[in-house]
Amino acid sequence: MSVPKYQEYRDSGERWLGTVPSHWDVCRLKNLFEIRKRIVGEEGHQVLSITQRGIKVKDIESNEGQLSMDYSKYQVVNPGDFAMNHMDLLTGFVDISSHAGVTSPDYRVFTIRDGVLCDPRYFLYLLQNGYRQKIFYAFGQGASEFGRWRFPTDQFNGFRFPCPPHKEQNAIAAFLDRETAKIDALIAEQVTLITLLAEKRQATIAHVVTKGINPNAPMKDSRVAWLGEVPAHWEVVRIKRVISSIEQGWSPQCENFPISSADEWGVLKVGCVNGGVFRPTENKKLPPELKPVPAYSLKRGDLLISRANTRELVGSAAAVETDFDNLMLCDKLYRLRLHEARCTPFYLAAYLGTPQARSQIELEATGASSSMLNIGQSVILDLPAPIPSVAEQNEIQEFLRSETGRLDALNAVAERAIALLKERRSALIAAAITGQIDVRGAIPQAAIESSEAIAA
Repeated sequence: MSVPKYQEYRDSGERWLGTVPSHWDVCRLKNLFEIRKRIVGEEGHQVLSITQRGIKVKDIESNEGQLSMDYSKYQVVNPGDFAMNHMDLLTGFVDISSHAGVTSPDYRVFTIRDGVLCDPRYFLYLLQNGYRQKIFYAFGQGASEFGRWRFPTDQFNGFRFPCPPHKEQNAIAAFLDRETAKIDALIAEQVTLITLLAEKRQATIAHVVTKGINPNAPMKDSRVAWLGEVPAHWEVVRIKRVISSIEQGWSPQCENFPISSADEWGVLKVGCVNGGVFRPTENKKLPPELKPVPAYSLKRGDLLISRANTRELVGSAAAVETDFDNLMLCDKLYRLRLHEARCTPFYLAAYLGTPQARSQIELEATGASSSMLNIGQSVILDLPAPIPSVAEQNEIQEFLRSETGRLDALNAVAERAIALLKERRSALIAAAITGQIDVRGAIPQAAIESSEAIAA
């Protein structure tokens, strides 16, 4: 849609803001908002936290980020209050609370001053845009946006931002409510498409590696209840019958960043096989004072399986398709080397990612914490697998490369569409709240009043 600009602009006096409509004010936060200073010491309150999905109530019983019941420094939060994270990576992220409760000193709680006429929705759009565009970083303190960064009270109170007349705030908020809802609906459609493509991809792989490509092939009972029928000319054997070796690697204390050249040595991270695709960039650099172990280097045809991870990821498998002489196996990965005349790594990796195989792996995974479960070598070695001839495995591989490639291309288009829609959403919000477009005539007064009533 085409939205006009205002007729007259003036310099706002703020570098980040530039020009604003000539009839708009530029206000300091402290003139419109006041920081809540009330603290509580007694127990029995809902503890709130701010995430990028909004303000939520912490689950204290599961110790979700809550190790103490001492509320002596906690702030009261009432429904309708603004709450902002003012430390670390989420610094500047803000939302309006729909809950009553308390929150830690890591958050700043503030509310519209008595007697000040403001549309909270407009200022929420404005403040969230300040977070997304990293505007607040220029006014804070800290070595880096990735370190212990803070948005101190004085800088918060002194921050200057555009303040249109109240009725214009209503119009901007109503316009953005309507337009962002449209964009969000389009994004949701693309997310649904991506989910369907992922399901189709998994179903295609699972069918082909357990039933074959030929729909007319005679079938037989696999004699494995959870596997069902397989092509009559396939074998069903335990995985240990098709491998020549299995081993684990080495997990020394490494740097927190990957290697950047072929002259450096890296140790794989367990997540390098997530999703059934090998990602060599998922590694940590070996410190120069440690001597590498070349025997753990990766070779083409290695089949890697995660032995320790969450329930959804433990047992993830991927085939290595080229040599990586300077990347080493870690202790949380199994490396299987297969009998080339019996089974290919691509086929076995695909099979291990099927719902049938995953169900057995997850069933056998053990551990005290759901965030780190383990599977023993025997779980993999004793797992039954349907094995066609190597020639048919290669045919299956080519078929799957073609089919998954087509699905992956569609997935990439959907992801690009989401990225463009998010860019459009962000640009539209930034333009409206800073007065770069005039939305007063873009939405009927009745819609503005309806939007106000819903927000209230």
